[in-house]
Amino acid sequence: MINQTILKEFILIGFSAYPLVQTWLFVVFLCLYMVTLAGNLAIMGLTWVDRSLHTPMYFFLSALSFSETCYTLTIIPKMLVDLIDKDSRISVTGCGLQMCFFLGLGGTNCILLTLMGYDRFLAICNPLRYPLLMTNVACGQLVASAWVGGFFISLIETTLIFRVSFCIPNLIRHFFCHMRAVLRLSCTDSNFTEFIVTLMSVSGLLGTFLLILLTYVFILSSVLKIPSAEGKQKAFSTCASHLTVVLIHFVFASVVYMKPENSGGDDTLIAVPYTVITPFLSPIIFTLRNKDMKNAFRKIMRKTVVLKK
Repeated sequence: MINQTILKEFILIGFSAYPLVQTWLFVVFLCLYMVTLAGNLAIMGLTWVDRSLHTPMYFFLSALSFSETCYTLTIIPKMLVDLIDKDSRISVTGCGLQMCFFLGLGGTNCILLTLMGYDRFLAICNPLRYPLLMTNVACGQLVASAWVGGFFISLIETTLIFRVSFCIPNLIRHFFCHMRAVLRLSCTDSNFTEFIVTLMSVSGLLGTFLLILLTYVFILSSVLKIPSAEGKQKAFSTCASHLTVVLIHFVFASVVYMKPENSGGDDTLIAVPYTVITPFLSPIIFTLRNKDMKNAFRKIMRKTVVLKK
């Protein structure tokens, strides 16, 4: 007989399979999280304060930093608490909200990365029309559409998942409410639901990634037509950090969402790069590989030193 009941909460197994390293994991993840927060807040702060960064490219970067900050807040604080607290329960409602925000913000990040590629495409391939197309209003509308698109898909996926009935034991073998881990607790056959949800996630990932690749095909074609080596280098330098983050983001995401259900392996460890490492690397790449950001930081530091004197 199926042990079916109305569940009010789940228990996140998380990293309990590795009890000897949980304290070390807490320290490592906490350090990574603090650096991630500091990096994203620095990007948003510098973009807001320095007028030289009031351009569409840095507006999209600031929007991405804000989205990634919310994204990490959805997952990492709860994971850190569970690493040091044996009571790793989460209500069914809380689980649904966490999943909705995780999927929504993940989708928003993918769309924002696509918009950043589109911005570079217009700047390099259509420089004369760029100021007319990338106005403040247009940039705001594009960012708003990214949030609407990301959460529209997320709401559909979360609704489909939480329409099924869940059984005891209510143990989620993950450190957050991942859709596959939650669907494994279904009392009925959830293969169709999992297929639809996975199809939506994979389609979103592949769709945005292919759009970014298409923009870079046009960008590469335009850059190769630039006669001077200096001009080519300048054009490539504006795209290097974005392309690096795109590759890291989509490679790690594809491992999580395109992994076959029966392929084996620990889903908990597989999800760490996408949920912890990618948000950690993104602000570092965008700041360390960007001359404008480093110059803005130096100006702020000089002003701070002058004010202290």
